[in-house]
Amino acid sequence: MDKLDELAVFVAVVQHGSLAAAARTLRRSPAAVTRTLAALEKRFGSLLIERTTRRLAPTPAGMTLFERAKKLLDEYQQALNAITDNQLSGQLRLTAPVQFGRRHVAPLLLAFMEHYPDIQIELQLNDGYQDLIEQGLDMALRIGQLRDSSLVAVSVGSVQRLLVASPDYLTRMGTPGSPAALAHHSLIASVSQAAGKEWRFSSAGVQERVRLTPRLIVNEVETQLLAARAGKGIARLLSYQVYDDLQTGSLCEILPDYRSTAVPVQLVRQNVKYMPARVRAFWDLALARLPELGCLQTNKPRKNKIQAN
Repeated sequence: MDKLDELAVFVAVVQHGSLAAAARTLRRSPAAVTRTLAALEKRFGSLLIERTTRRLAPTPAGMTLFERAKKLLDEYQQALNAITDNQLSGQLRLTAPVQFGRRHVAPLLLAFMEHYPDIQIELQLNDGYQDLIEQGLDMALRIGQLRDSSLVAVSVGSVQRLLVASPDYLTRMGTPGSPAALAHHSLIASVSQAAGKEWRFSSAGVQERVRLTPRLIVNEVETQLLAARAGKGIARLLSYQVYDDLQTGSLCEILPDYRSTAVPVQLVRQNVKYMPARVRAFWDLALARLPELGCLQTNKPRKNKIQAN
């Protein structure tokens, strides 16, 4: 095995504190990582990693090697980046929530592919939490507060939860004047909202709770939107999810004073000193384009706010 490659394996083991996590990041088998570590320790004639049942930790000799190896690898990557900045290739792996990814990340990637034909792209659309290190991902689009403070995150905007209904529904059933009035309306809820059994609202420091008895419970956003557009009830969705409908008038916002607190939308990557050129290229593009989206500007006036009758 190449000596630099051995050092890269060793550095990954120390950084992640786990053979399995290092293997996932490097896209190798745990057995291969174990063999590489054993060979490196044999060559140095010294124990480099203390192994316990819960975690791996470098010995004093291992920490000395780690610091020098990381500096060497960083300088090597920097030299490669300087040579290949204009010859971008390799694989770019990222993840985003399903609807946001379909509407906004995928079109950005398609434009990116036109400029960089030698870069292979893997986009994982998933509403669940995807660990960048565990999954070997280069970056993610995240909605909400970060769980992992070791990641680098840059805000590209924010979103809120809004109450929406179709003009037809509001004409037939009337417009609620307060959260409490929702009890007399047909509600469309997600599975997670239904499991919570209530919607919580806040306005001018006053907290209100509405017990949920949804007429329709759906496990994905597009069907909630379909039902709301068809006049089947009132839905509570994120502002980016209903942005286009509010602009066209197919849905109207109700109780605008009871929007939820804005939550950040962030572009997230691993905290590495030198990003590969292919990752940097898309990172820079996304940071330039995503903040321009109207659906991520919560302070921007929205069309079709409906007050109570």
